[in-house]
Amino acid sequence: MSTQSPNHHEDITKTSSVNMTTTTTTTKTKAAAKAGTNAAPKQKTQMHRRSRTGCYTCRLRRKKCDEGSPMCTACKHLGLCCEYKRPMWWSNNDARRKQKDEIKMIIKRKKLSEKSSHTIQTSINTPPGLSHSLPTSATFSDPLDRNRSASIDSHFGFNFNSPQHGQDFAAFATPQIHVNGEYMFPPFSPYEIDMKTERQIFINDIPTLRESTISTFSTYQTPPPPGTILPSFPLEGEWTEQVFSERRESLTEETFNANFFDFACDPAMASSQVAIELDDGDQKLLDHFVQHVLPTIFPILESNQHGSISSELVLPSLANNKGYLHCCLSIAAQHFKSTMGIQNEEIDSDIMRHRYATITWLCEALNRDENHRPILDATLGLIFFQCIVGRPEDTLPDIPWHQHFQAVVSLVQKLDLAGLVSDITKPLAHTPFNMTLTSWIDILGATMLGSSPLFAHTYRNKHLSINNHSLGLRELMGCEDRVMYLISEIACLESLKNQGMDDITLCQHVRGLGDEISNTEVNEGTLVEPYNANGTLSPKQLSKNITAAFRLAARIYLCSLVPGFYPAQPSCMGLVEKLTAVLQLIPSGVNGYDRSLTWVYLIGGSVSVPGSSFRDFFENRVAQLGDVANSGSFGRMTVLLREVWLQYEAILAAAEAAAGTSSLSSETPQQQQQVNAHYVRWREVMQIKGWDYLLI
Repeated sequence: MSTQSPNHHEDITKTSSVNMTTTTTTTKTKAAAKAGTNAAPKQKTQMHRRSRTGCYTCRLRRKKCDEGSPMCTACKHLGLCCEYKRPMWWSNNDARRKQKDEIKMIIKRKKLSEKSSHTIQTSINTPPGLSHSLPTSATFSDPLDRNRSASIDSHFGFNFNSPQHGQDFAAFATPQIHVNGEYMFPPFSPYEIDMKTERQIFINDIPTLRESTISTFSTYQTPPPPGTILPSFPLEGEWTEQVFSERRESLTEETFNANFFDFACDPAMASSQVAIELDDGDQKLLDHFVQHVLPTIFPILESNQHGSISSELVLPSLANNKGYLHCCLSIAAQHFKSTMGIQNEEIDSDIMRHRYATITWLCEALNRDENHRPILDATLGLIFFQCIVGRPEDTLPDIPWHQHFQAVVSLVQKLDLAGLVSDITKPLAHTPFNMTLTSWIDILGATMLGSSPLFAHTYRNKHLSINNHSLGLRELMGCEDRVMYLISEIACLESLKNQGMDDITLCQHVRGLGDEISNTEVNEGTLVEPYNANGTLSPKQLSKNITAAFRLAARIYLCSLVPGFYPAQPSCMGLVEKLTAVLQLIPSGVNGYDRSLTWVYLIGGSVSVPGSSFRDFFENRVAQLGDVANSGSFGRMTVLLREVWLQYEAILAAAEAAAGTSSLSSETPQQQQQVNAHYVRWREVMQIKGWDYLLI
């Protein structure tokens, strides 16, 4: 029997219940070898455990990982990012390949750095916390050990609490070393900072709405090509200025002024618990409003601020304004009925009970003629919230929006909001939010009625103002203020036309307004998708795209006032095609912004002819919205457009039948113009159907 040398031992490992592989090992002792024995070597069947807890970097490199914490020895020695949490690149083969190439490049740089260490100062300190790939030894005390964030979503080691010193940044002052045709960059890995903000809203100590937003800032910049002479710190030159400019833009250009509006309430109340005493039924309605209605009220404003502006605006009023509370509960019941498909007397009773309570409270408050701001909040809520909920087939009695708006006009005048925003001698630090919302309703609402906006003079003065032209319409609903002011002017012109303005004067005004619209296009640039390079939404680009859509819709609206206008004119068809192209740059679906463009779709769709690409595009957008497309102003607009198209096609079919042909193309131009002169106007369809919609 052979003896075994003390220097030889069999590697026996424990078995794993998760992943086990069977291996056969052969051992031969030195004694047996010296004796020249032919005895068969001993065989031992062992269970070898394959680690499933090693870091993903070692797994990708197919290297053994010692599973050190917080970094394994291999990653520390090579200066790699040691990740025990499953990284994003692990689930995608292309991303894995790219990550592996990046690891190879880091290793290559490290080896080149070690070879040329005699030419590089090894005493240079690296900027603390900027990278977690700096350690060069397994015994080095990594700052990551002390600075690692507790958040499972973060992998950067920057310590925001430690002060930075000038000597910490000495590495930036050293010129780059040129070795073997490549520039030796300091081993600073690009990093991303994910800033996650969470917010929980409590009503009566019960958690309701929970919101979470994440903003990402990346430091990655494409390095200059080989051969470029890199300057020493401080950096100078066009490339540096471009890098700094892009970084500043990524941090500052994406959001508008968060303090632009005066919400007429204490924002601190929105962050605290809102105590409201309600019975069980009304509590469920309030919860439904906060969770399902509130997040959809001002989507453009929310995207601009990356936060919950709606909750800061609405929640304080719910606690302090009884009329506003009843209005929101009625809207919640209406939304619950439409989204859940419920048809019973109980839900209808809830809608009407709170609707009646709101009207009663408003009448009593108006009679008292004091404390006008809460009355204005509730009245605007009655008007605007109807644009979010409800369906066209709703038959419950209600007061038309324009009758409520008469009360709004009176309240705005008593509060002198129009005067405050028009006073150029005393510009306001914050624009009253209620005045901005009133202007939005006033301008587009006037186009519903074919009348002039009631504050048209205010908009005209703002349009002519050089330093104080904004009312906050761009921040609230996406369209640049001056374009909205021009829509107000077009509505005034239509009102004058309805009052008998002669054709020559009308055409002169049309030409003048057309030139004014063109002036708003100066320096606009090319329209692109409203997304940044990292895939996040760009609010400013979104606003540019929305403004372009409103601008084209305004041109169509203006052209429709010209005597002899009909949709089949080449100029009109060209505008509709341009509008379709712009609308393709607006994010679609439930989380998109189509519902914020209801008026644009109405104006463009009402003059789209059969076979137009607009119609197919519109139906596709409706399909992407799903059941949401049937609610609110967008749902009412969809029903109206389809009715307009149906009646227009019926007129064409009747004309073709009378002409005894399948097409009007063979008819004389006079006959074609006679048919087109009878095209169906969307406002006429609303009057025939008895619809009194506010489509904004």
